Amino acid sequence: MAKKWYNYFLSVDALPEGQTSEGSADGRSDSEPPRNAAQTVAEIASSVAAEPKFTSPVANPSSFEEIYSAAEITPPAHGYTILKITELLQSEHIRNVSRDVKRSSLLLALEAAGVKAQDVVQDAVRRDKALDTFESVQQKALLELETKKSQENQELKAEIEKRINEMQSRIQANNDAVAKEKERFYGWQLKKQQEEQKIADAVSYFTSETPITTAGGPTGPATAAAKRPS
Repeated sequence: MAKKWYNYFLSVDALPEGQTSEGSADGRSDSEPPRNAAQTVAEIASSVAAEPKFTSPVANPSSFEEIYSAAEITPPAHGYTILKITELLQSEHIRNVSRDVKRSSLLLALEAAGVKAQDVVQDAVRRDKALDTFESVQQKALLELETKKSQENQELKAEIEKRINEMQSRIQANNDAVAKEKERFYGWQLKKQQEEQKIADAVSYFTSETPITTAGGPTGPATAAAKRPS
């Protein structure tokens, strides 16, 4: 999407700097159509390096000033950067006036300071390209982090699956051990009942009240003591 900040400085109807109605500064005749704002801005943008070089790391990505500094974008001696223009636009003197009045006021301020509008546009392009480049760097870092963490997550999921299988195996082994012990115990209980029944049958010849506990009968030492003959 085209960025429209340059409309503060250039108009489609305006003639390029140095051109008059009798001819152009670059030798074009009156019959040749003047360059429009888009063409002029395209030329300004093309004069700026395609991709700025960051000569120092950016410790705080939230600081645009740090990003500009890392990209070696420094204010010119006259001090008129695109950031200065944004400050002027918020000035109480022109903040609430029409767009045309703002444009005229800005151009007058630049003329008084001996600054070309193209210089400010170039500064804007440099900063915009620095931000775009830094955005690409951050996006690349984000994608690399996402890929790395996704791989780590897959490894963790595999480890979790492995651990789950190990835990399930241990749970099954525990359940099998309990089931085996239950089977042994229940088998022993059956033999115990059979043994007690034999004892009860034998003791019945000596007493009408059997002191022997058998299956389904009372259990525990107190019950057995209560059933002993006096």
